Amino acid sequence: MPLGEDGNGWKKKTSDIKEHYDFKEVLGTGAFSEVVLAEEKRTQRLVAIKCIPKKALEGKENNIENEIAVLHRIKHPNIVTLEDIFESTSHLYLVMQLVSGGELFDRIVEKGFYTERDASQLIHQILDAVKYLHDMGIVHRDLKPENLLYYSMDEDSKIMISDFGLSKIEGAGSVMSTACGTPGYVAPEVLAQKPYSKAVDCWSIGVISYILLCGYPPFYDENDAKLFEQILKAEYEFDSPYWDDISDSAKDFICHLMEKEPLKRYTCEQALQHPWICGDTALDKNIHESVSAQIKKNFAKSKWKQAFNATAVVRHMRKLQLGTSLEGPSQITPTSPCHGHLNQQICFSLAKDFRSQSCNVINSHFNPHVANFELSSDPASTTCPI
Repeated sequence: MPLGEDGNGWKKKTSDIKEHYDFKEVLGTGAFSEVVLAEEKRTQRLVAIKCIPKKALEGKENNIENEIAVLHRIKHPNIVTLEDIFESTSHLYLVMQLVSGGELFDRIVEKGFYTERDASQLIHQILDAVKYLHDMGIVHRDLKPENLLYYSMDEDSKIMISDFGLSKIEGAGSVMSTACGTPGYVAPEVLAQKPYSKAVDCWSIGVISYILLCGYPPFYDENDAKLFEQILKAEYEFDSPYWDDISDSAKDFICHLMEKEPLKRYTCEQALQHPWICGDTALDKNIHESVSAQIKKNFAKSKWKQAFNATAVVRHMRKLQLGTSLEGPSQITPTSPCHGHLNQQICFSLAKDFRSQSCNVINSHFNPHVANFELSSDPASTTCPI
């Protein structure tokens, strides 16, 4: 069905998007779209706009409609918001909330003090947001640290979940079976090409929790087949000395999420009731030195944000004298402890824009004919179709 003929009233027709927004700089480009920093003329507010040529969507209309349908339903303080949708004769424009606080791992590395309790508070926010999604019948299917961004540069900024390109809205009693996601974070049942459900997100949260407490992933091998074998067997350890100072409660929490059997795995609701999340079992001991060292060692190559123009954002934020926080009046000043890292920290939810490094779809290890949106029809390709 061609875009614009589906009866979706939430698309606003426009002859020229620049009647509503001043385009500033290109933040990122992908195979099928471009993300632009823009200022809304009416409010002078900065937003990120994903500009999608309709020609690029011919034959793929259902894919972008899926993302829009997911994003349009979501209103949660820890989830990046789709604020508006415009449609012209040639383009579709997704106007997204701007998120300027930087990537999760960068913030942890730059901290001088980091504890289990900090990790627990982060996971609490993620669980709350994912529970909201699950209650709405939405499965994210690609939860990973790269999709977790800080809302602002404030020290106490909230965390935001982004990137809904692989999300799926469940029907009543429906199950999913398409292999998708990022290999190191996908649940065993996905790799086994078995029908799966919301439980895949809970597994991913378990993997993220593991990394937040030690700085390295629970599963790793240069050989993808061996990596998948580890995940399929749910073979992971709490290695010494990295886990020696981590509480038994934290390990118990992770084990309940990284449970091989989906029916035995904690739901988000159950995880929120675990004492490591809602109680006082998360330790206050500083684990920053060990965790940050491992993050720098193990995730240095995952800097997806280097692929787009963060410098442009910094320049415009300074030019417009915007504060470092979108939630408060504070401004960027040379005395700010974060000022020297601003170029590295500014990032936006849509800048990944379906690039191959953010999609990391499981291509060559599965039958490509199983795939629709999530897997490229070419098993040798790493380009994620929009």
